[in-house]
Amino acid sequence: MTRYITITLERRAVTCRARLLDDVAPRTCAALWDALPVTSPAFHGKYARNEVYGLVTDWDAAEPGPENTSITPIPRDVMWFSFSGDQLGNPAYGYEAESDNRGANRIVDLAIFYGRNNLLINGDQGWVPGNVFAEITDGYDEMVAACHSVWMDGARGETITFARVAD
Repeated sequence: MTRYITITLERRAVTCRARLLDDVAPRTCAALWDALPVTSPAFHGKYARNEVYGLVTDWDAAEPGPENTSITPIPRDVMWFSFSGDQLGNPAYGYEAESDNRGANRIVDLAIFYGRNNLLINGDQGWVPGNVFAEITDGYDEMVAACHSVWMDGARGETITFARVAD
């Protein structure tokens, strides 16, 4: 049975729906599904290009490990990345002092990609492969406009929520 999630930019009141890719990313889909819902501050990608994401710390989601990985996500991809707090502790990333990630055991980055020509490379980390676990199916155009707004108008005060779609 096909499972879906919603992804919402709360302040902008925009929601899209994404189909979980259980056939190619079963561990990631299971880890996410079992831990939903989750809300976190939203950020716009600095290095990857057309990306809006949330960072979740101290989350009880299982660690899926690499599966269905990519460093070149395409529009509509939804991805999972796992980092240690030290990997995202560089002040150049621009995270607020109150959301200092250093010392966190694990940070899960849940990201949506809304445009072409994304390349997951980071000056501190090198290549950053992530797990592609879902594809946006509905509400894409509205989400693209909202993501552009996060880029041009700023992410401050925005949150991103991932939730299950009920059967």
